[in-house]
Amino acid sequence: MTLTQIKYLIKIVGCGSMNKAAEQLYVAQPSLTGAIKELERELGFSLFNRSGKGVSLTPDGVEFLMYAKEVYAGYETLMEKYGDGAKIKKKFGVSTQHYSFAIKAFVEMVKGFDTTEYEFAIRETQTRMVISDVANLRSEIGLLYMSDFNRKALMKLLSASNISFNKLIDCDAFVYIWKGHPLAREKSINFEQLKDYPCLSFEQGDNGSFYFAEEILTTNEYPRTIKANDRATMLNLMIGLNGYTLCSGIICEELNGDDYIAVPYEDKQNPNSVMEIGYIKKKGISLSQTGEDYIEHLKKYLGVVE
Repeated sequence: MTLTQIKYLIKIVGCGSMNKAAEQLYVAQPSLTGAIKELERELGFSLFNRSGKGVSLTPDGVEFLMYAKEVYAGYETLMEKYGDGAKIKKKFGVSTQHYSFAIKAFVEMVKGFDTTEYEFAIRETQTRMVISDVANLRSEIGLLYMSDFNRKALMKLLSASNISFNKLIDCDAFVYIWKGHPLAREKSINFEQLKDYPCLSFEQGDNGSFYFAEEILTTNEYPRTIKANDRATMLNLMIGLNGYTLCSGIICEELNGDDYIAVPYEDKQNPNSVMEIGYIKKKGISLSQTGEDYIEHLKKYLGVVE
């Protein structure tokens, strides 16, 4: 088994086709096919189901790919730190719940990057996908929050995927609204004051557990609720319908604009009103230099003191 074979395997899965993978790898298809068949002979099982429409992983292939990605990610990290970095295209991905500070840190990290070749990705997505992306090494880092309400469920899921949670900061709950909202001048807002306005939350999919909600205090009974799929839509609903959402209070005016404010939520006695924001990563795999840089930008923006 060689790193080249693992590289070929990962590329084929990403392309869904031997032909496309061969084109992107700049190798002849017979050489690519031969390398994979040799790997299958060594392993003693088939990695792919082959058909006229392309290829798909077998159950054994799915399991092997999970471990192969970990091995290759470790190799890339090793080469980034100790190899000829000038010849390596830097790759980095982060998946996150809908946090503007995550985007801000990403922007600052990219600005300071000193190479001409890189392939970066940032994915604002559902909580389940944040965990899945890190578990499958699609993203090196994931960003999400925990509270007394969801911690047990999320930690069980992270443990099953060999993922660690690394705390960054604790935040009290805030009510996020636009500056023209009837409650915008309040020094603090309680649950009773919010009953006449729609509560906005991010959609978590058809199978979305309430443990995956991005918004804190999801155990409350909200008489009016509206779900959205992206941050821009949610901001529009705040203005159009005087909607609100519950958040960490950490907002980025540079990205969201200055038409929105975060007002302290009054019920500080509820243990679920404290958000513990952190990042997740695969256990046993060190962060790349790019990943470390991203975390440092996060800590700087969040004011994390070590």
